[in-house]
Amino acid sequence: MNLKRRIIACILVLAMLAAVCIFGISNQQKLPVMGKLLESKDEKKIALTFDDGPHPYYTEQLLKGLKERGAKATFFITGENAESYPEVVQKICEDGHLIGNHTYHHTQLTAGNQESFKQEIIQTNEVIKEITGEDIIYVRPPYGSWNKEFEKELNMFPVLWTIDPLDWCSSNVSCIVDKVCAKAEENAIILMHDQYKSTVTAALAVVDRLQEEGYEFVTVDELLFD
Repeated sequence: MNLKRRIIACILVLAMLAAVCIFGISNQQKLPVMGKLLESKDEKKIALTFDDGPHPYYTEQLLKGLKERGAKATFFITGENAESYPEVVQKICEDGHLIGNHTYHHTQLTAGNQESFKQEIIQTNEVIKEITGEDIIYVRPPYGSWNKEFEKELNMFPVLWTIDPLDWCSSNVSCIVDKVCAKAEENAIILMHDQYKSTVTAALAVVDRLQEEGYEFVTVDELLFD
């Protein structure tokens, strides 16, 4: 091959490499699978959690909306409500959501009720296991009051929160949604309560908005241990 042909061949190779690079950059968010290109979303994980339930109506409405959106959540339920509405607890479990302990009577830990508080957690664990057949290892102490010694004694992990829109004291759906979305970030834990119509509406609106922004709604254990 003479010099002229070698130069032409090199130019063609470089042109082909440039074309491949340009194509790769323009499609960097796509992956080839079986001759087709699939979108790679690079989703950010976030956890939506609900306290104080289950509620016989609003929790079921919430579960329906979450299922339609392919979103998972974590429900910290009280023992007394679990006993009153076992079918809702079972539905939460069947839909693939995580269930956590929120004491039996929504009791706040104080210096004077350490033992009775601990017994409430144990009692609630027993109630939930009787319904679902699963051991409970996550607990959300009401009002965030907790004793770290209980973690070893009860073999449970406390789960608090990073975003609290105070949905329990507001019926303004737009306000609740804006508060959550303004503070949303990867690995955030959102605190809401599945006892109110406004919360159900707001929670599903939050899911819609944040999914559009690339968030994936997961159970809290995925944030804590993945």
